Parts: sequence; C-alpha cells; structure tokens
Amino acid sequence: MITAGPLAVSPADVLREADRRRTFAVISHPDAGKSTLTEALALHAQVISEAGAVHGKSGRRGVVSDWMEMEKARGISITSAALQFAYGDAVVNLLDTPGHADFSEDTYRVLAAVDSAVMLLDAARGLEPQTLKLFDVCRHRGIPVITFVNKWDRPGRDALALCDELVERIGLQPMPLTWPVGDAGHFRGVLDRRDGHFVRYRRTAGGATAAGEERFGPQVAEAEEGTEWTRAVEEADLLAASGGDFDLERFLDASATPVLFGSAVLNFGVRHLLDLLVELAPRPTPRLDVQARPRALDAQFSAFVFKVQTGMDPSHRDQVAFARVCSGVFERGMVVTNATTGKPFATKYVQQVFGQQRSTLDTAYPGDVIGLVNATALRVGDTLHVEKPAVRFPGLPSFAPAHFAVARPADLSRSKQFRKGIEQLESEGVVQVLRSPRRGDGAPVFAAVGPMQFEVAAHRLDAEFKSPVRLERLPYTVVRRLDDLAHRAVVDSRGNEVLTRADGVHLALFTDSTALAVMRRLHPEVSLEPLVAGTD
Repeated sequence: MITAGPLAVSPADVLREADRRRTFAVISHPDAGKSTLTEALALHAQVISEAGAVHGKSGRRGVVSDWMEMEKARGISITSAALQFAYGDAVVNLLDTPGHADFSEDTYRVLAAVDSAVMLLDAARGLEPQTLKLFDVCRHRGIPVITFVNKWDRPGRDALALCDELVERIGLQPMPLTWPVGDAGHFRGVLDRRDGHFVRYRRTAGGATAAGEERFGPQVAEAEEGTEWTRAVEEADLLAASGGDFDLERFLDASATPVLFGSAVLNFGVRHLLDLLVELAPRPTPRLDVQARPRALDAQFSAFVFKVQTGMDPSHRDQVAFARVCSGVFERGMVVTNATTGKPFATKYVQQVFGQQRSTLDTAYPGDVIGLVNATALRVGDTLHVEKPAVRFPGLPSFAPAHFAVARPADLSRSKQFRKGIEQLESEGVVQVLRSPRRGDGAPVFAAVGPMQFEVAAHRLDAEFKSPVRLERLPYTVVRRLDDLAHRAVVDSRGNEVLTRADGVHLALFTDSTALAVMRRLHPEVSLEPLVAGTD
C-alpha cells in the first residue's frame, strides 16, 4: 500500500490511474498553428465553450495557452503552457510549446516531460528548419510523434508530396489515418482510412465552436464528391501498397508517424486527433534515474521540475514550478524532499493548470503535471521524492548560448528590484545568467540561444519588477567550456572573457573562430571543449 498523508492507495490503483494519462506536447515551426490547435483540442473536449482562434484581431479572445502580454500582442507563443482536462475516461496533460527557435530550451525541457508529441506541419510549407530540429530531438529521445498537417483549408502542397518529404528528409515512414478529400484550399473533408468512410465538416462562425461532422459510406461519398473522392481512395490505396498502413509498434518505437489532415482554425480534423491520442498515444512508463535504473510507476511518489514560471497571475507575482509526476500518488500537503538540496518542501499550495487559469489540486498520478505555487526554492531539473534512499532523475539540458549582452539597471534607485528580477529570470531559465569577478554582481551577462530572449527578459524586468534595463550587446560568437579554472587568467585576456554559469560551468567566450584558434595555438595546455546543444 502506498501512503501519502491520510491517503492510502494500492499499487493497482496507481497503475490504473497512470494508464488513463496521456501526456504530450504540441510542437512545430513558428506560425504553424500550435496554440490554435491546443485550444481546438480543448474545445472538442468540451472544457471551453468558445475558441479564440486568431491572435490580435478585434473582437477575438486570445488563446487560453497564451497568457503573457507579449504573447497576446505579437500573436506568438514565447513560453510553454500546461493544460489538463478530462476526455472520456482519459486524463489529458497537454503542453503547448514556443515555436520560435529562440526559445528552443523551453521546448526541449518540455519534451523531457512528455510521453509523445503532436507535430504540426503547415500544408503550404511542409518541413521547415525548426520542424526538422524537433523531429531529431524526438527521435533522439525515442518520443513517438503524431503528425497533423494543418491549414488544409488554405492553398498548399500536394498531400502525397508532403508524405514523401517525411521519408526523404527525415526517414520517417508516414502512416496516414485520414486522407484529404479535395486539394489544399478546397477542403471537402477526409477519408477515414480505418473504416473507409467519408467525414464531411460543417463550418461554424469563425471556427469559434466545434465543427459539426457528417459521416457517409463510400457509395454516398462517391455520388456526392465524384472525382475528388475517387482520387482520395486511389491515393490511399497507393499509400497502403508502399507500406503506409498503420503499425502500432512502429509508431511506439518512433520509426513511423500516424498522419492526419485538418484545419485547427476551423476545428476540422481535431476530433480525429484527440480520439487518436486517447486510443493510441503511449501511457506513462518507468523513468530512468541518474543511475539508469527504472523507477516503477507504483513506487513511492517522485517527480521532476521541468519549468519554473513567475507572473502568471498579475495580481500575485507568485512562482509556479511545473513538475511531471513519475511515480506513486501525490497528495496536496505532503512534505517532499528536494534531491538537489536535500531539504524538505511543503506542498500546501498545489494547483491544476489550464493555461493561466488554476484550481486547487488534491491528488495526482504518474503522467500528471502539477503546479507547485510559491516554489521559490525549486529550480529546473530538481527531483522531488518522499522516500529514503533518495531518488534523482537526470538533469535537464542547458544549451550552448549564441548571443551575449551585459545587463545594467537603467534606474540605479531600482537596483534591489533589478537584482531580484535577475535571480528570478535565472531560476526560470528565461536566459542564462553569467557572472565574473571582473564585472561584479551589478553587471551580469545574459546569454541566450536567440536574441528574442533578451526582449522577453527586458520586458519582464520592466513589467514585473519595475526595473527597466539597459542591454549592451557583446561581440562574442564562439563559446567553449573551460574545464580548469586555474587557466582563467590565460583565457581571460586578448579580447576573450571567462564567465561562470549558475550550474558552475565556466564558459570561455571568443569573438570568432580565429580568436579561439590563436588561443589554442599559444596555449595548447588549456582544455576548451565544445558545448553540445541540449546535452551539456
């Protein structure tokens, strides 16, 4: 029997609850429609009554997963968001992610917390650079991927050509479960390849409510759709002959991807996707600890923090740590141990998150995402557990930064707020914060994967801490890890600089590859190793 405070739950109960969970991320290149799809899924699950399908249009609501003012103003997602809701007997934990490449770190951390992913492709653009990178990450992590070809209501590419691109460019076998009837821009509906029926969609005003569906047998479909239906059937048969029939094992081992067609903005094809996720997406499985030992789902409670966020509620600048439950049952009020510090953490304030909306959470099971409020002692990558000996899961990646800027308070009378804000941004991973004795604590260096991270950091310092900041861009373009700090004085000269990250890693910054080559030629004894994105 697993105990957590006054609650007693049998291992069988934990396994049964874990089997109900579907935890997945929605990922894609920018502007492919992730946030719109996220809200369309919630709409079809009947947990919201109206979708805000378009950002920034008068009279329209912003999508529930985009809550930051910058997101609403720009119509893009710049931070991940968690939504949990029930659909039938399943419990869905859906994580919307930033699409912009500048926020790759946030997306990659989310991928460490999910069991599968939905990858959106724009019907007109197909595989784009960020899409390719994300596919590679999913493959590296063994994350099964479902592909949703979005925006089929607009002019776009040929459906067969899009499937061929999956094979040719990333070696992923497409297994279409629906097939479009009508070219992109002339969307009539889909052929449901699992039963051979035609599904025709009915538009709703602005796509604000769930689209209606009509199902017809093949004979009625042929009579009403003529050559469009015939072509869809022929193309589906061609796919079957080339190995495109659905194979569950290939999906779960991430060597093939189910493909569906639709339009998130019109809510076409979204119900198919939601039903597929509930039916076929992998359930939570034992997670490996730092010693590569699988942590049984029905072991005592454990979880790891994959995101920390402040300012979700403008009236209370509280800090929420998002944690993925890995084993056991969580009960609000239980005291857990932070494996990083060895210190206890009381979970009195725990919430279930739905975008910016939150409600008190009493229990959670493997696969769930919980929001720990006022969690100022927690950092990204921390493991939480209740038993001895301690359990610890592998830490989450810090990426090799490519852009650097010195941050200084624009108003020296707000220096205290400036320092507090810097600490907050650092704990959340909004930017990497680097320091050195040369610059002192009053002039930390922001290090970022992309320059838009600087905009987010500056905006939040101003909006949340009332401390406007001046950023001075630095000329460095090459970064290496310095293993021996005894060599700091050698490297920290001739226009180079050594800075230290919060995790204790020492970064040697160079203006260009020539400066690095000169350092290596003059001082071959200095060990300067590359920072591998996502793994250092």
